[in-house]
Parts: sequence; structure tokens; C-alpha cells
Amino acid sequence: MIIHLDLDCFFVSAERTRTPFLKGKPVVVCKSSDAKIFSTLDSESVMTESVGGFNGLIQHKKTFSSFDKEAWKSEFMDEKGRVHGIVIAKSYEAKKYGIKTGTSLRDALAMCPKLLIVPSDHLFYQLLSTKLKAFLQTKIPILEQYSIDEFWGDLKGWVKEEATHAFIASLQKEILEKFDLPISIGASSSKWIAKLATDFRKPYGLTLVPQHEIASFISLMPIATFPGIGRVLQKKFESYGIATLGEVLEHHKLVSAWGTIGKDLLARISGVDNEPVVTKRDRRSIGISRNFHVIHNRDEVLRRAIILSRHLSYTIAKLDLHPTTYYLYLRYENGISSKSSQTLDRSFSEGLYREWVVQMFSSLDTHPHYGILHLGLALSNFITPSQTKTFSLLHVEEDEKSKRLSEKLTKLRDKYGIDIIRSGAEKQENEKE
Repeated sequence: MIIHLDLDCFFVSAERTRTPFLKGKPVVVCKSSDAKIFSTLDSESVMTESVGGFNGLIQHKKTFSSFDKEAWKSEFMDEKGRVHGIVIAKSYEAKKYGIKTGTSLRDALAMCPKLLIVPSDHLFYQLLSTKLKAFLQTKIPILEQYSIDEFWGDLKGWVKEEATHAFIASLQKEILEKFDLPISIGASSSKWIAKLATDFRKPYGLTLVPQHEIASFISLMPIATFPGIGRVLQKKFESYGIATLGEVLEHHKLVSAWGTIGKDLLARISGVDNEPVVTKRDRRSIGISRNFHVIHNRDEVLRRAIILSRHLSYTIAKLDLHPTTYYLYLRYENGISSKSSQTLDRSFSEGLYREWVVQMFSSLDTHPHYGILHLGLALSNFITPSQTKTFSLLHVEEDEKSKRLSEKLTKLRDKYGIDIIRSGAEKQENEKE
């Protein structure tokens, strides 16, 4: 039997562990700008463990103080009184007002004037997730972290099938008592049906779906409820008049004719895909991004991009990764975005990456009259030491020199902190001579 564990409103629940006042009230967590990363002063940063998904590994410590209902204004309200910010987590009490993940804070306040707002503290969430994972590993021999708040566990050979419900009920209770975190748990013969079972009964739900009950369990569920069925597939099913998961199985001959995608989907919906719980996955990409108040000064935006490139380069060095594809993303104040990626036939180093960011920013900034409020950088297509890769012969000597410098910088930062050595381009305008 495979179980899926999903923390209920994790960011909100995490905040409630240190601020009980928030319990039972409409609460949202909004994406914090993490302004410390752009400061010219040293700030304390922490390299965390991977918690799945697209989460940055380097986070800056925040000073925690008692909850203040008005404190959010300093971060999400500008000098003209305009409210900015996006909801990244909401309590079930807030959800009743129609507030969703992705709702603008301005709209959320209009929906619920008594809304309590908390700026996000991702370091706190990641450390709490890491502690929970360590606990779960003492209870479940094969554990996969799917995201910062989701896990899969394989109980085969560990817990008898008839004892599964009692096991997950005990585990749910122990997590609440030990961490003060409500969690929902689903169990079935496969990973994706277990996840579907978790989503079926939230919050603080327990749902067990044995193999022989899968067909009846999913029969009336809308297609969109199944993990991994996106809009393209939904529209395709709609064109055939197929609306539920049960109807997908009824039309298995049609879906099978769609090739590998159709056959894999049928196996997952039937719970016979046999996809294993994987304790460790190779990274496909790693990135860093930040929101901030609108900035029109391009020198300042570029300075921030260079700072992000330093943090991401250090993360890459610590993980001993060798990326070949670089990605940069800008979002403007009017909602327009600009993004680009490029694969380079070069050996990665901090210096090379910084130069690429500077050049790409110049070509990517196609709306110079609009202010910028978001930057995102990512690296992907990693090559392993066992893979043979021939880099451009035109830059071999230059890249080797730059790589050796990056290794020395990493050692110094390991000892004295990530801010001990910075690029001269990171100085603020008023600090330049």
C-alpha cells in the first residue's frame, strides 16, 4: 500500500505553530520580497536541504516578532497607498470568501476586509518541512518528498494492508501532536490514486481506497481532478464528450489509441501504473526569483539580477551541478512578461554566468518604459561527471581559469558567508564613487 501525505494549508499552518492567535481566523500568506538579499549589508543566509519542487535552497533569516495586524503594510503597500502582493497560501476560513492561491492581495482584502496578512518566511517553512521529513523517515522506510508540503510513502512489507488505516490514523495524530501541523493522508495501491484520495477529503482527512474499489471511487470524479491532466487533455476529452474519470476508463480503446500518453494515463487512473516511490530524484532545474516594489531604474534591476546570479552560482557549486541551459524571466508592472533561455557550449562558472545575465538582461528588457517588479533566474540540463561533454575550444583556457576562481570563491563563502565576496556591479548607485 502506498500513502500520500499532504499538509493542510502548510504555510498558514506553519505560521500558526508560532502564532496561535491566527488559528480559526481568515489568514493569507503573501509572497515576501526578501529585500535582505539585495542589501549591501551582510545578511545571514542559510543553505537548506531540498524540499522538492521549485524551491530555492538559499534563504535569508528573518527576525520573528509577535504578530502585528498592520505590519504587512510596510512590505505590500507603497508610498501612494497602493496594495501589491500575491496570495501564495490561504486558510480554509479565507477560502470561504473566494480567496484563492494567486489572488492579488488587493482583491483578497476586498473579499474579506478582516483578513489577516502574513509576509512569507520560506526559510522557516523549509526548515519545518525538513524536520517533518526526518520524523517521517523514522516511520516509513521508503519516503519520497514531492514538494515542500507533500510526501509519498511505500508501506509494502512494512505495514500489513489490513492495518493501513490504523497506521495512517496514528501517524496523522502524532504529526499534529508533535508539530502542531494538520495533515491529510490518502492510501491506495498506487501513487496517483493515493494522491487523489488525499485531495478527496481535506482538511485533516483520512481516505483509504483499496485496489478493488478504485473504479467506483473515481467513477464520478471530473477529469480535471486527476493530477497531471492539464487543459490540453481536458479539451481533448471534452471534444469526445468525456467528462468523468469513469468515462475515461469506459472509452479505454479510444484513449489507448492516443499512444503512450493515453496508455500511461489509463494505467494511472486504474491504479496499475506501478510507479515506484523514489527516495531521491535527479534535479531537472534549479532557480531563484524575487518580487519587489516596482523599479524603473534599470541599473538597480540589473544589480539585483547580478546578486541573484551570485546566489544561484553558489547553490550550483554546493550541489556540484554542471548546467548548460540558462534562463531569465522579467515581469513588468502592467502584467507583461519577457523571458528567454539559451544553451551554452561552455563550462559553467560564476563569472561566465554573471556575464550572461548582464547580456541577456539588456536584450530581454523589451519594455524600457515600464517598471519591473519580478526577476527569475534558472539553470537546467545538468551534465554528470560520467557524461562526456566537449565544450567550445575557443574558450577552454578562459573557462578553466574562471572555474578555478569560482572554486576558490566557494571555499571562502563556505567559511565566511555568501556575502563575503561580491561583484563590484552589486554596489548601489549612491555608493559608487
